[in-house]
Amino acid sequence: MNVFYNREGIGDVLLISLRTMNPESRAFEKKGDIVRIFDETTNETVGYNIFNVSHHYSFEENAAVEVDEQLIEAINELLEKNGFTEFIEADFSPKFVVGYVKEKQKHPNADKLSVCQVDVGSEVLQIVCGAPNVDAGQKVVVAKIGAIMPSGLVIKEAELRGVPSYGMICSARELELPNAPQEKGILVLSDDYQVGQAFTK
Repeated sequence: MNVFYNREGIGDVLLISLRTMNPESRAFEKKGDIVRIFDETTNETVGYNIFNVSHHYSFEENAAVEVDEQLIEAINELLEKNGFTEFIEADFSPKFVVGYVKEKQKHPNADKLSVCQVDVGSEVLQIVCGAPNVDAGQKVVVAKIGAIMPSGLVIKEAELRGVPSYGMICSARELELPNAPQEKGILVLSDDYQVGQAFTK
């Protein structure tokens, strides 16, 4: 789940994105100040737009909003007040974690891409990576699905040249770390890091 608020650019609207969908199937349901966005083929909710949100909750952010339990509770109260019976839940687990590259194979359809199996502690993720220095046996920084990069890019499930990818192995530059090298290549961590631990700058 990703939440955005930009009063200057969009207005007094809280944008809540729960999952991606085919735009051709997008449909809307409005109740009071809230618009539910859903997939009309499955009736699955993919997001909400909450208008006049500053009347109910104060925000300082002008971009991605940090989601916490207090915000989730406030959103669910607004949904209920406006007549919705469905509530949202959030995953508060860290989105930037230390991973261990268990396997690296050449991408079947792209010379400069590798298909990696990366242990992130709770699961093994398949990640397609274009970095020239990625290799099996490395500890790396993984941006999981739902992570928001410093650039504002939201990490989503993707398919690169026909191969599914469930996250991103990050470079120091992408993480905007101090003194990050400008050449291409992922950040390789020392063995002191523990697989699955949250990575912070």
